[in-house]
Amino acid sequence: MRRDAGGAVLRVLLVLMLFALLAAAGVIWRDYARFADAPLAVPPDGARLVIEPGSSFRQIVARIESRRLSAAPHGYWRILAELQGVTSSLHAGEYALEPGITPRRLLAKLAAGKVLQHKFTIVDGWTFGQLRGALDADSRLKHATRDLDAAAIMRRLGAGGEDPEGRFLPETYAFVRGASDLDILERSHRALQQALDKAWAGRADGLPLKTPYEALILASIVEKETARADERARIAGVFVRRLELGMPLATDPTIIYGLGSSYDGNITRRDLKTDTPYNTYLRAGLPPTPIALPGKAAIEAALHPAPGKALYFVARGDGSGRHVFSDTLAEHNRAVACHQLKRCRP
Repeated sequence: MRRDAGGAVLRVLLVLMLFALLAAAGVIWRDYARFADAPLAVPPDGARLVIEPGSSFRQIVARIESRRLSAAPHGYWRILAELQGVTSSLHAGEYALEPGITPRRLLAKLAAGKVLQHKFTIVDGWTFGQLRGALDADSRLKHATRDLDAAAIMRRLGAGGEDPEGRFLPETYAFVRGASDLDILERSHRALQQALDKAWAGRADGLPLKTPYEALILASIVEKETARADERARIAGVFVRRLELGMPLATDPTIIYGLGSSYDGNITRRDLKTDTPYNTYLRAGLPPTPIALPGKAAIEAALHPAPGKALYFVARGDGSGRHVFSDTLAEHNRAVACHQLKRCRP
């Protein structure tokens, strides 16, 4: 009888242990279920999560924990990832986390590789030097060109021998954190060539421009002369007529470009009389290279100049960015006296 009583006690203890284990498992499962669909601790204005390339699943979870987004046990994340079938397919990158995102949705986002897209804008009229400076200052990019000179960069782009000025299209380019600055340059270089080829194919007849590159040079001058959409074609028309007549273009932006870092905000008489390849007061024709990065609108204006007789223009000087156009030198001199020297005649 004692042996039977002892066996009964053991069986009761085993049953109780089983119930305890089941109860504990139930508690853990309910806790896990709450974890999977409960919002992470994302601030009201959102958060960003950066997963480095080559990160293991454990390192990814550690990164989530380090950002104080979750304090759940690692095992919960492992179970959830296994059930979603994404344990080995989470992508590196930078992710935007919105308030209310759950662990389940976060893992799905990482598995889909829905990384945050950044934007880099190349501004119309920048020089190549300004473009490089902006790329170097962007901490979101990997800087593969920082120690390269311009010639080396063009070789890396498969355009060895090209002068880089004017060769990159001003637009906004999307990229992911860690992308190379060389990628931005490659895309903008290709985009410029495509835009120039298309515009050249549809150019107006009879232009005094022999090549697409000459059109690019003229477009860069138009770009620097005005930001007004309603005047680009008119200014291009003035320069085209000067080219046809063999007149110097006589445009200040080329002088400024030729001065480089020595330009202090003022063009002197000495500057105008110093013969350089970019002195369009002394030399007829186009300068040897573009002087800036022209946008599509400036390229279109250079290849579709407005008709007319004007050979001169001067800024009104009233803050509008508008110009006064003149057919003759006498008219131009009166416009200069009025709008630049403020000696208007009634």
